[in-house]
Amino acid sequence: MPMQSTSPGGDSPVPARATTGGTTRQPPRSATGGTTPQPPRSATGGTTPQPPRSATGGTTPHAPAGDGPRNGEVSWWWRALGGFPVRRSSLPGPEEADVCIVGAGYTGLWTAYYLKEARPDLRVVVLEAAFAGFGASGRNGGWVTAESIGSRERYARGPRGLAGARDLDAALRSTVDEIERICVAESIDCDFVKGGRLSVATTTAQLARQRATLEASRAWGDGEDVLTFLSAPELAARIRVAGALGGLFAPHSARIQPASLVAGLAAAAERRGVIIYEATPVTAIEPHVARTVFGDVRARTVLRCTEGFTARLPGLHRALLPMNSSMVVTEPLDDVTWREIGWTGMETLSDEAHAYIYAQRTADNRIAIGGRGVPYRFGSAVDDRGETSQETVGALQAILGRLFPAASGARLDHAWSGVLGVPRDWCAAVNYDPATGTGSAGGYSGHGVLAANLAGRTLTDLVTGQHSELTTLPWVGHRSRTWEPEPARWAGVHGLYVLYRTADRLEAPADPASVPGVAGPAPKPARAALAAALGRVGDLISGIPH
Repeated sequence: MPMQSTSPGGDSPVPARATTGGTTRQPPRSATGGTTPQPPRSATGGTTPQPPRSATGGTTPHAPAGDGPRNGEVSWWWRALGGFPVRRSSLPGPEEADVCIVGAGYTGLWTAYYLKEARPDLRVVVLEAAFAGFGASGRNGGWVTAESIGSRERYARGPRGLAGARDLDAALRSTVDEIERICVAESIDCDFVKGGRLSVATTTAQLARQRATLEASRAWGDGEDVLTFLSAPELAARIRVAGALGGLFAPHSARIQPASLVAGLAAAAERRGVIIYEATPVTAIEPHVARTVFGDVRARTVLRCTEGFTARLPGLHRALLPMNSSMVVTEPLDDVTWREIGWTGMETLSDEAHAYIYAQRTADNRIAIGGRGVPYRFGSAVDDRGETSQETVGALQAILGRLFPAASGARLDHAWSGVLGVPRDWCAAVNYDPATGTGSAGGYSGHGVLAANLAGRTLTDLVTGQHSELTTLPWVGHRSRTWEPEPARWAGVHGLYVLYRTADRLEAPADPASVPGVAGPAPKPARAALAAALGRVGDLISGIPH
């Protein structure tokens, strides 16, 4: 899962002031000393929505009335830090730089950080529409995991063949430790725990998929140090999931508090001399120039690091699909509940459903769990505030109770959503053209918390002209075809999740609940065969690699 994106411009909320732990965000100052007016129009022509005002005059995140969890407000991760960060100044006017980076999420900030490490003399400017970490960098599931960022087979079609694809896998695994190294070096306290990743199977069909995954991993050359099968008792020694039949364990994964990481990374980049302008929507990217509502930034190199918000930029509406993902977080659970659940290793957790979930045990003993919810909005639209439908909240709460009956009565404290960037072939890419000075990285399909660091180091080598092991990895120069136009795009994504969810219901232990298109409960073999067929059709529609 886990989401990863940042916003380039457009109709993101741009608060002028907010009270966050006693610190008041002030509007940016213009070159003449007055306050800089906020742009009335977005890059797409719409008006820029403003957050509601609090009783004290500051901006407050929207929270619906009622007894349910707080909803939206970007994410619980930011709320746990005391609210939105103190806002940095907007771009004061036209400016020049050596490197201009569009997007202050993980990708943009890691790239800026490593560029200044490699070349301290460079003037590096980062432009962000809202605030650093506003996108999925501050909303994701907190997984620093070395899962594949695309199809190994597709990457193996590149010039370096299988060796290149295997090198990419190895680079991803080593990146877990690289992120930890930077967190220690820069004193970024983001609750980093390298506990590995667990995937649990709760149906026989899920267990079969796990065994197939393990066989494919072994055929690829992966050993026990990459992926291990756990029997039900072995799994229960780590975590007790109701009905679990087995699991897979991958050691190269860590849990984090994502907003803490992105906030700490932004501060570390600034200490190196990176300039971050917030509340600065970028309306277009052209060779050697990023155009904003406050003026142009001209640079030898302009890098697009906009992930799930890429569709808002001219000419890129179909480049990456903004896939929506939703999360809820419980209240802190008591010691009795945790003794029932286990989970002392702080592993990141997922299941093997077609419409899978992802979860973590937080540092303050909550369970944060996520899934797709409403997977996609027509026309690549994005809900900036992250509000989540009550149907999705209820579905995630039901899954939580099914997996962990001991936590079934736990109060939900917050629900939120964000978008991740998905390329048509589900393969992430890093690109740079020295002739035009333009580059990009992204399309992580939910695995960007880790991949963004590797992308940032790779872009650094490409921009500075360093031929390295990173610049020969097969995602460098990879190109994906564009997504289908609407309404085919919307129909395809929603149809895909209808298939996946129906397949999951059919795979569940027989119960009298009817399944759309099936007259009453089918015999078990027939249900299993139908579920497998629906899953295969869904995979064909999506192009998801396996």
